[in-house]
Amino acid sequence: MSAPTAAERYDRALLYGHTGRLPPGYPRPQPTTAWPAENVALLEQYREWLESGGNSQHTTTQLYIPMAGHALGLNLKPHPLLDLDADLEQALDYVKAKRLSAEWTDMCRNALSKFRCFLRQQRGQIAVVLRPLNRARYCDGLPDWLVAQLEHYQRIMQRNWRPARINEQIMRFWGTHARLWRWLCERYAITSPADVKRQYVFDYVDTRLAAGYAVSSVNQDLRAFHAFLLFLQEQDYQIPLALLHLPGLKQPDQLPRFLTDEQVAKLRDDLERRVAETTSPVQRRDALLDRAAFYLLWQSGLRLGEVEELRLEDLDLSERRLTVRQGKGRKDRTVYLTDATARALQEYLAVRGMGPTDHVFLYRNQPVHKDLLHSRIKAAGARVGVKVSPHRLRHTCATQLLNAGCRVTSIQRLLGHQRLNSTMVYARAHDQTVAADYYTAMSLIEKNLADGPGVAAPVIAAERAQLLELADRLAEPRVSRAARLGLVAQIRSVLCREPPAQIALASLAPTW
Repeated sequence: MSAPTAAERYDRALLYGHTGRLPPGYPRPQPTTAWPAENVALLEQYREWLESGGNSQHTTTQLYIPMAGHALGLNLKPHPLLDLDADLEQALDYVKAKRLSAEWTDMCRNALSKFRCFLRQQRGQIAVVLRPLNRARYCDGLPDWLVAQLEHYQRIMQRNWRPARINEQIMRFWGTHARLWRWLCERYAITSPADVKRQYVFDYVDTRLAAGYAVSSVNQDLRAFHAFLLFLQEQDYQIPLALLHLPGLKQPDQLPRFLTDEQVAKLRDDLERRVAETTSPVQRRDALLDRAAFYLLWQSGLRLGEVEELRLEDLDLSERRLTVRQGKGRKDRTVYLTDATARALQEYLAVRGMGPTDHVFLYRNQPVHKDLLHSRIKAAGARVGVKVSPHRLRHTCATQLLNAGCRVTSIQRLLGHQRLNSTMVYARAHDQTVAADYYTAMSLIEKNLADGPGVAAPVIAAERAQLLELADRLAEPRVSRAARLGLVAQIRSVLCREPPAQIALASLAPTW
């Protein structure tokens, strides 16, 4: 018996769904004769797309392909003519009519969303979709003039935000700015910025600290408040000068946390072992992704967001380097790769798969999200008993480079620090050169103590004068050999604080 063709396979998915039966009274779809040829080819491409993205073969066959078959078969028109919202919803209505479990219906809804993403990619529709702002959450309690100015300020600030993080940045913007202003508006009659008094802000700080919030969080609110006041001043609002000079809270001068060489070795060995021991293509692909991201964070010192935003065109593996585009401060920089990092990237790219963009790291056919990378690095640390985060790996990179003798200015450029003081923090944290000087000096001190009183001690001022006098005598050209030896013995006794040798004064007299 010959194997079914692609069109026959998708007919079965269309006709019988996932349980082999149609819902009562539901119209039976038409068989293969109504399938447009391009739809059959599209489903084959969809299968390849799913498998290249790391989806398991079982899930692809039992869930994703059948839902795509429903969407195409229930409409029976070429896929470029499909309405990605209304037409695809018919497939979900078909599943709901079968009255299956709520869990299975949710899975089908997610599968339909994945097919919608694939179709958007096929049509080149990769634009960032802005989620609408939850105005009730952020704007309730704020006067209209303030909301209007905050929206204007957001549009200006938005120009410098990364497209991949724009929704996250919008929520962070409103959460930070609205918090302090809502507190002020709830307690005082604020009709304009001129109504805000310095003491009001101090009261807000005291309230936040009493509620247990960190000093850094309060300072973040104060910085956002100050920046917005400067913006309002540019919009011709009258701003009290006292508000423009609010002092921030003093924060603890904390040192960066880094991993020891033994801890890094445990993480590296664990990730290498998982690559070697994988038994399925999906597991191998995930293990290669984890290892490549780990090496970039550790040996190249990239920030987590920089790994997330890395593009294929930014890699130059033949020269063992990459370019970070629009890093912190909107600045580009060049980062160099070790042999191990370049090898890890090459092996991952071989199984990377297809996605909607040219991001280096993809997961399930989508650009990888920073939260996924963070959780995977944290999970790797949990497996070997090491507390680790992506930024701690960056700290480790800087510390190891410094201890290996790399110049601080070179580390500054590699890490993308705007100020040298940011890099010098690592020298305060763990400078092995300072440690080596300290241990060398302490070992000498301990040796001197162990040797007893015969060891030279610091020379006091009177002894220094005596040594200078003896040196002047020694420099006389007509001093006899015996007298010179006597002077040398006296110098030695002064330095070692021994009883001076009994040398006749006559022997010290110059010979004419």
